[in-house]
Amino acid sequence: MKRTRLLITSFFMTLATLPLGLDAQQQNAPSMSARPGVKVGGSGNMDMLTHIPLGGFFRVTDIEMEQEADRPYIYVSQARERAGFSIIEASDPENAQVIFRWTIEDVDLHQGLGGMDGKYLKIDDKYYFVQSMQFGQGGPDGDLGAVVFDVTRLPDVSRVREVGRIYAPETPGGFHNMFAYKHSSGRSLLFTTVRGAQANIYDMDRFVSGDTENAFIGAVTAPESPTGPGGYHDFYVGYDVATGQDKFYGAGRGGYYVYDVTVPEQAELLFSITGASGITGGHTFTPTPDGRYAITEAEYQYAPLRLFDLQPGQSGEVRNIRQPISAWTADWRALAHNHEVRWPYVFVSAYEDGLQVFNMMDPTNPITVGWYYTYDGPHMRGYGGSNAPNMQGTSVMNGAFGVDVRNRDGLIAISDAATGMWLFSMEGFQGWRGEDWGMPNISSVQDWDRGPVPQMDLTP
Repeated sequence: MKRTRLLITSFFMTLATLPLGLDAQQQNAPSMSARPGVKVGGSGNMDMLTHIPLGGFFRVTDIEMEQEADRPYIYVSQARERAGFSIIEASDPENAQVIFRWTIEDVDLHQGLGGMDGKYLKIDDKYYFVQSMQFGQGGPDGDLGAVVFDVTRLPDVSRVREVGRIYAPETPGGFHNMFAYKHSSGRSLLFTTVRGAQANIYDMDRFVSGDTENAFIGAVTAPESPTGPGGYHDFYVGYDVATGQDKFYGAGRGGYYVYDVTVPEQAELLFSITGASGITGGHTFTPTPDGRYAITEAEYQYAPLRLFDLQPGQSGEVRNIRQPISAWTADWRALAHNHEVRWPYVFVSAYEDGLQVFNMMDPTNPITVGWYYTYDGPHMRGYGGSNAPNMQGTSVMNGAFGVDVRNRDGLIAISDAATGMWLFSMEGFQGWRGEDWGMPNISSVQDWDRGPVPQMDLTP
């Protein structure tokens, strides 16, 4: 209990020194339904296009959208007795519909949540979807990390076929998160978390060609930390235009770490964010397109998203950064979860606070610009661990779980752990290209045909 009090005290001391966009937060007063404490509705600039329920409490985890105009497909990862994924066709976002479901065989025999994260890749004119799996040791597939599918022939769902499975027997427990990346060398790579002090790297060109034995090519180590054991929870991989390097931004044991993965088999630590007040471990770490700033999450109630200036680390001036430059939160009583950066906007799946969007044009003073409450339940009835009745406990981990943005038209997707999948449009946001903002055209969206290097030219 002493440690808990110290952590909360530390957070509020930090909070007192950081801008939180309070004017915007005062405007962001939620509407309440007839049920006390339940937030409903959204800001006037946010249009809800589609809502598809997908099974109830924690049957829904992360979400992934394809980006090409003739590929209007959305993948929603699913958990528990639905362990697998659903495919949603969204050529008309106001009439999106489920066209395919896959559930792992003998699902009742498996232990744990199951489907957690999904990523798509395009390799040699074929499209693949990779579904991460996370099962315990009390049933089958405890060492299964992910299942790979060929989805090239969509919308003909009869031709969706399994290509293979990625196993990690040395670190059983599955893959909690993944990141698919088109490397500057031209290779299609998959970075995955494991139940160990590293992130695995797989060459997916080799894997889909049948060379599964040599698909694993290396790992990014999670540095030792005084806060205890563990590995990575989440990460982002992106090309740094200024330095010509591929960089891995990992969140996990002790904080946040930036590695040079230009040669992925020889990842090199560049700098870290550790020792920051209130942060004993990292959850999510996302840089801006130019790598100058980063948005970070630490997964505990009352924690805001903290924004850091990475320049001292990127330039080699320091090896560790300790002080955020600002922070943002939707509701201090709750917790913001995953996020996608499309400069100057940050799209957040904020658990109980649904979809939230803030503007970080001034990184020292982020301002809320839009929101919609997708979660329709009470406060503090979130995930309580797999041993809790129905997994419901007394946490704030319930509601908007994952978020994705379709760059070509600005479609916003939310996967809500309790209520299903939601699609939105935000007034004034009809798509995103980095060059429109004087930024590299770099985000979590990959250019599978060309890779990141052609996106570096910013000359008028």
